[in-house]
Amino acid sequence: MSMRIVKNGDVHVSVPIGMPKKVVEQFIEEHRDWISEARKKTYENQQRRAAFYSQLPLQTQAQADDALQRLKNLIEPMVERHSKEIGVKPSAVHYKAMISRWGVCNVKDKSICFSAYLLLLPEWCVEHVVVHELCHLLEPSHNARFHALMDKFFPRWKEARKMSAWSILALGNKY
Repeated sequence: MSMRIVKNGDVHVSVPIGMPKKVVEQFIEEHRDWISEARKKTYENQQRRAAFYSQLPLQTQAQADDALQRLKNLIEPMVERHSKEIGVKPSAVHYKAMISRWGVCNVKDKSICFSAYLLLLPEWCVEHVVVHELCHLLEPSHNARFHALMDKFFPRWKEARKMSAWSILALGNKY
């Protein structure tokens, strides 16, 4: 049996088919303290995450336009420089206020979309995302070839990836 807490705080328990209900209930009861602590951590992480993303105001059209212009000014030179170095050219570059991902590469039409929230990261972490998405134009999956491309074109990619995730979870409202 296993148990996890999902984003909204619900407890999800996985059990083998045919496991008696009493055994499952006992398992849950034995882990009440763990459930309580895990729910608390989940809530705190959600609060830090919300505080992090709220640093970029996007409520008005003027705010969104300003963010879009700053993002283009930051990313377009990186895309141009690294596209030449890697030997790829995206068909289009889009920008969107995505919270679940820093960037997305559509390998079918060779377009790339970057999250407006990249503006909350250090420039070298943004550059890592640009290289990451451009490398997907050569290798769609996160396999050994993709990692070799990242090692070649952005050797500090593992450090940048950790920093990007850490900034949301650990720093919350101050980056």
